[in-house]
Amino acid sequence: TQSPPSSAASAASEPTTAPRTAMATPLFQRSFQNKEALHLYREILRFSRKFHWCNEKGEPWNQILRENARKEFEQSRHETDPLLIAKMLAVGRQCLLDTQYKFDMAEMKIMQNIENTRDRR
Repeated sequence: TQSPPSSAASAASEPTTAPRTAMATPLFQRSFQNKEALHLYREILRFSRKFHWCNEKGEPWNQILRENARKEFEQSRHETDPLLIAKMLAVGRQCLLDTQYKFDMAEMKIMQNIENTRDRR
């Protein structure tokens, strides 16, 4: 008496086809990365509003930051490598978080200095 063929043996003899979800994955991934990039870009624009002072040439920093962000996103617009796109998004997100943290710490230090000098009167 022979045992029935195992599922692995029968699967090996039958032709395999890729599931439909596997074919949709690159499109979904691009769509997700596009949304993530747009979200990051908008966050950068919102955060740039806090930079209301000018540089040594008299140009407002918020305008400079917006122009540079736009330029960098435009340069990366036609990138198709999903790993490179993911890396750029991760680096961009980390840079934004680092800048926000440093800005908040500087703002907190200024506020503490103001409070300390008020008490001296």
